[in-house]
Amino acid sequence: MDRVRSLASQNAVVIFSVSTCCMCHSIKTLFSELGVNSAIYELDEEPRGREMERALITLVGRTPAVPAVFIGGQLVGSTNEIMSLHLNRSLVPMLKDAGALWL
Repeated sequence: MDRVRSLASQNAVVIFSVSTCCMCHSIKTLFSELGVNSAIYELDEEPRGREMERALITLVGRTPAVPAVFIGGQLVGSTNEIMSLHLNRSLVPMLKDAGALWL
């Protein structure tokens, strides 16, 4: 859990993902298209990925735990939460407040 929290606080946007997950791909693409340079941790490629996934399941409260998006060090959620924020135009201001976007 400490590793996940530590990694999540090191960048404005952190995405915990699995490289073969289509929903993870969609979220990573959205942030990329918005111009956000996200720190991405592919749990299936990380040496301690299983441990990190267990911590995320505890934090998120569900399985699967990915994609798990942290903005400004705070857990925002998964695909549903991110897309809802994007559709109601709250995501970009949140990203600006976190220092992930300058414009």
